[in-house]
Amino acid sequence: MPSPAITALDAAQLPYRLVRHGAVGSLAEAAAVRGVAVPDVVKTIVVRRGEDDHLFVLTPGDRVISWPKLRALLGVHRLSMPDAAGALAATGYERGTITPFGASTAWPVVADERLRGREITLGAGERGLAIAIAADAAIAALDATVADVTDPQPTR
Repeated sequence: MPSPAITALDAAQLPYRLVRHGAVGSLAEAAAVRGVAVPDVVKTIVVRRGEDDHLFVLTPGDRVISWPKLRALLGVHRLSMPDAAGALAATGYERGTITPFGASTAWPVVADERLRGREITLGAGERGLAIAIAADAAIAALDATVADVTDPQPTR
């Protein structure tokens, strides 16, 4: 039985391809097994605005959420990230598999503007499975708000 993400993609008639791979330990490893550059491994971050109020933020793999930019975009003063149990309750997906496609609640989506015009990969609702999809098609299907909401990943 396909994941809810695959069912949602099929129902939306979005062209995508599945990328099956084993366990990965880093974004660089995920990019290598998916055959893409690190920025094209999109992280789906669940952000909590308040009690039972979340959103998804799609960020390129080489970038992190800029909390000041995201707060300004949303017009709020406080945001947080739920713990693993909270993310599962909000989305129906475990961390590492989260995607806005087929989530248990269709929370609003914010996509970083750097995703436009690219083919991206993102979680498909189960471990070792990703989808490759045109970012512009995904953004349109999710009715995502597109904005500059990230900063470069800090180097260690």
